[in-house]
Amino acid sequence: MEEKSKILIIGATGFLGYNLAETSLKFGHPTFALVRDSAFSDPIKSQKLQFLSHAGATLLKGSLQDEASIVDAVKLVDVVICAVSSKQTLDQKLLIRVIKQLGTIKVLLPSLAQPGLEAPPRDKVTIFGDGNTKAVFMKESDVAAFTISAVDDPRTLNKVVYLRPPGNVYSLNELVEMWETKIGKKLEKLHVLEEELLTKINGTSFPSNSKMLFIYSAFIKGDHTYFDIESSSGVNGTELYPQLKYTTVSEFLDTLI
Repeated sequence: MEEKSKILIIGATGFLGYNLAETSLKFGHPTFALVRDSAFSDPIKSQKLQFLSHAGATLLKGSLQDEASIVDAVKLVDVVICAVSSKQTLDQKLLIRVIKQLGTIKVLLPSLAQPGLEAPPRDKVTIFGDGNTKAVFMKESDVAAFTISAVDDPRTLNKVVYLRPPGNVYSLNELVEMWETKIGKKLEKLHVLEEELLTKINGTSFPSNSKMLFIYSAFIKGDHTYFDIESSSGVNGTELYPQLKYTTVSEFLDTLI
């Protein structure tokens, strides 16, 4: 049997990172997690780490600000998956530099879009831009399954793996209409045009404006869907792994009614 790649997960106590680590172990990969000291004193994070450790993960103490710990961790693995939050985007600079210097890593894997809400709204909803630009929505556990499947797949080597599952690509207008149908109620729509959103972004420092940056990227510029996937540089992960079942947007919204 071919030996599985050794995987390092950074951000293993977050929503996506935890699913990635769990799936990596499930798929039989030797799995490592780079963990900050503070995580062990957090009850929720500590519980996650305890579960991962019992499941076979190797926990390594360190952080994205500690070059020595990054070097030691990266030397142990074949694949690095960084799943930190968008607020830590700039913190990945040191990680990328270490990976380039070592040259041993073969893969580096990178509520209706209402800021401040944890559930879909039932009275008012904000529409960004004209509301017609499509974006991709996926459950964290599904992203993890596709990501770990791609790790040792030669078809994905040196390529960007895109996820555009049927049933998960929608515009804000389409999402709102679907939600209105499910709850049997029309929502009051507040429109924020591109110029207004840019003003808010420019008037707020990073990382406080990270959610607005995501909204601008996805729903104004269409960065998820404006381009066709070129076979020379990218692959559609949902076409590579048709056997993987995923939750559609409609199915997910049904759980929130």
